Amino acid sequence: MIDLQQFYRVLRSQGVEFVTGVPDTLLNDFCLGLDGCWPGHQHVIAANEGNAIALAAGYHLATGSVPLVYMQNSGLGNAINPLISLADKEVYAIPMLLLIGWRGEPGASDWPQHRRQGELTPVFLDAMGIPYRVLAPEADAMDHAKWALTTAAANCRPTALVVRKGVLALREKAGFDAHGQRYAISREEAIGTILSAAPDNAIFVATTGRATRELHALRDARGESHDRDFLNVGAMGHALSIAAGLALAKNDRAVICLDGDGAALMHMGSLAVTAALGLPNLLHVVLNNGVHESVGGQQTAGFATNLCELAAAVGYRVMSGPIETTDALRKAVRDAFAAKGPSFIEMRIRKGMRTDLPPLRIDPVNSKKRLMNNLSGAK
Repeated sequence: MIDLQQFYRVLRSQGVEFVTGVPDTLLNDFCLGLDGCWPGHQHVIAANEGNAIALAAGYHLATGSVPLVYMQNSGLGNAINPLISLADKEVYAIPMLLLIGWRGEPGASDWPQHRRQGELTPVFLDAMGIPYRVLAPEADAMDHAKWALTTAAANCRPTALVVRKGVLALREKAGFDAHGQRYAISREEAIGTILSAAPDNAIFVATTGRATRELHALRDARGESHDRDFLNVGAMGHALSIAAGLALAKNDRAVICLDGDGAALMHMGSLAVTAALGLPNLLHVVLNNGVHESVGGQQTAGFATNLCELAAAVGYRVMSGPIETTDALRKAVRDAFAAKGPSFIEMRIRKGMRTDLPPLRIDPVNSKKRLMNNLSGAK
């Protein structure tokens, strides 16, 4: 791993005044150390990667400086539109440095949802005409950073550093002190409560990250089948829309979306679109711990946003809240399906998960087939 303090000093010396992005596992240590060098509003954790590109563009317009945008390579999908139609040298020619964690790098072991993304990362950058270099443990990261920022400024265009595993993240993801927690209930306890309170044939859609692992582990512990669950292992921020599509097509089945605060904020417009559909069989639960826990524990705007008032404003039936106890959660789930939705619950939870939670090892295609067979009534 490179010397992060030296890396920060190089970025500063090359004129990086503003940093924004969406946290990533492979950039864990880099992200966790940012606030020390870019305090206050000089560092903004964005809702999504496209949001970060636009924030960076606005800062450049006001200052002329070259901003830095960090992301996992999966976030390139969110970033492509503003990179091409806003920052591209043939449009507004806005310089910025992209720092991209390379999940699914060819030849490296990774989960299925990252492999195709890893193959396409250089392809996307080449197609967009974004010059890039790869940061590897043996590479001269300081020289690469200087090259990227100099090239961006001189050519008025985005440039990129693609970061291999172990270059900007070595430590374990953040642990959380049980005595410093704001809320008492864990995410796993909350999901277990929802499983017990839900209608017997309810379909579950779990958001990217630890919610998928915990739902899968709870099914195993309870001796239940996984054929009513969709585990959204990729496509962060889209679990609600998947759940809405299911609820539209299967109006005789209860559908429950287990969302996270970071994921819900990432594509917040889907709340308004989903609520406007008036789906009586849909329950949207946001399990809010105020952090991007799966990638290191960086803060979200989850506790700064009144999610219940927002949900009510767009047309959800809000089942009290925010909720903080399992008794209140159990009652809210039952009331939601008695009253008919679309319904919304915000459950405030503590950070962290148990250390012995098994990894999620599934075949996504087989998992999809089992769910579709359940929905069709096939054996």
